[in-house]
Amino acid sequence: MSYLQQYFQSDRAGNSMLGALLAIAILVPILNLAVPESSVFHVSTYTVTLIGKYLTYALLALAVDLIWGYCGILSLGHGAFFALGGYVMGMYLMRQIGDRGVYGNPELPDFMVFLNWQELPWYWYGFDMFWFAALMVILVPGLLAFVFGWLAFRSRVTGVYLSIITQALTYALMLAFFRNEMGFGGNNGLTDFKDILGYSLQSDYTRAGLFAASALILVLAYLLCRNIVNSKLGRVVVAVRDSEDRTRFLGYRVEYYKLWLFVLSAVLAGIAGALYVPQVGIINPGEFSPLNSIELVIWVAIGGRGTLYGAIAGAILVNLSKTWFTGVLPEGWIFALGAMFVVVTLYLPRGLAGLITRKQAQT
Repeated sequence: MSYLQQYFQSDRAGNSMLGALLAIAILVPILNLAVPESSVFHVSTYTVTLIGKYLTYALLALAVDLIWGYCGILSLGHGAFFALGGYVMGMYLMRQIGDRGVYGNPELPDFMVFLNWQELPWYWYGFDMFWFAALMVILVPGLLAFVFGWLAFRSRVTGVYLSIITQALTYALMLAFFRNEMGFGGNNGLTDFKDILGYSLQSDYTRAGLFAASALILVLAYLLCRNIVNSKLGRVVVAVRDSEDRTRFLGYRVEYYKLWLFVLSAVLAGIAGALYVPQVGIINPGEFSPLNSIELVIWVAIGGRGTLYGAIAGAILVNLSKTWFTGVLPEGWIFALGAMFVVVTLYLPRGLAGLITRKQAQT
């Protein structure tokens, strides 16, 4: 058996998930665009947008699992990188409105006109070009993660102390973005988007395209993360997770490995935020809420920490449950989430992915 065959057979559950993602990336847009609404097989645009949002959450959960499941870095602030990526994309979408806004100003977004801004802030320049916005989606979260990680890992901050600092980071950003003078829409955030790359965001075709893009990018991100954790680099990272002091004693510069993986994880979270905003149609400081970061850690724990595919499955499953519970029992959703976490912790310590691993070991 060749190495390539062994490689793919060793992750049968992950391959099944990849196949399912590729299938829905093709089938869902077809069922939405080509099948008439009268057909039972028709998928509504609302459903396409909802599932597309779940896929961006899955990418965010994948980013968290990469550092928590394999490197032992429990970040309670990854929602900050997600929100920053969303704001970067939101700035691009706001610049695309032009004179179609309420106040008809070709340069200034409506909220700036309302707040009597006289000119566009310097940090908004360039966001009228998609390539620049796409670059900033990578650079802004990545640079923040690099600076934060360099200071934290170089000082050997670990464990609960690092988790608290990451939570403080996202809380500080939330407070900052709530301020009107920051130039990001204040409490209301950025919304009323019109189009992306010249295509109307209200078009079914654009919605289907964003959905397919989210699914394909999730597949590529999963393959990238799987290649990393199965490489020599991944084995060193797992060694850092299991015994950081021993790994350092063997001569590895532990802080460099942690920093590199932390930056990559932040970039993936930023890309998830950038895909989220055009599908949902709004980005506001609430996305920085520390509770959001805690919730996404629960997604990973329920799905299965340290499995990658488990994180994706956990994010989709929990958010599907959230949609159902908030419709049936709105005030009881938080208790349902807590119950799910408690049950998994007590009876499935390796998450739902542990059931698959156990079944594979028996066959």
